[in-house]
Amino acid sequence: MRVMETLRITLTPAAQAKVAAAAASAGHPEARLRIRLTGRRSGRYVYDLTLVNPARPPFGDLVVDAGAGVVHVDPEGAEHLDGITIDLDTAVFGGAITVTNPNDGWMDPVAIRVQELLDRQVNPAIASHGGFIDLLGVDNGTVYLQFGGGCQGCAQVDVTLRQGVEVALKEAVPEIVAVVDSTDHAAGTNPYYQPSKK
Repeated sequence: MRVMETLRITLTPAAQAKVAAAAASAGHPEARLRIRLTGRRSGRYVYDLTLVNPARPPFGDLVVDAGAGVVHVDPEGAEHLDGITIDLDTAVFGGAITVTNPNDGWMDPVAIRVQELLDRQVNPAIASHGGFIDLLGVDNGTVYLQFGGGCQGCAQVDVTLRQGVEVALKEAVPEIVAVVDSTDHAAGTNPYYQPSKK
């Protein structure tokens, strides 16, 4: 467990009160909030928020003094959490923890154009099948995508990628040289996927 002073996180008093109430309700009043970056959806970061026992935190966790309380942070991707505010949305029944991240969105102009195409054209088209595609990043003209929902594990995913998504992306964004599917399709629950028998 490392205490990190350079990572700036703000935990509001309202959010800390919600965390404390959840910890007490779970029978572990000493528990603290833990945040882990799990990916991106439409260019915005996605988080996993859990409670952890401060006496036995996950190995390597960063511990950040966040104002109203202490927050444990998964070290992987922690640099993308600098400057976040963890607050309580009182408009949601019972209140919901929210994360506002100034690092949301893409900085790379190619990634911005790819995301716009996914949001405007690709994802609405595959939503009817219960699927979606997330942009993981762009590196030297290579676009890394992850399929989810009904597309994860689907037998037609390669056709969707090569004959649909890749063609549309390369037409709209000529800088793209390759499109890579980074999805773990074996973990999908789609009925069309048949895992290999051992």
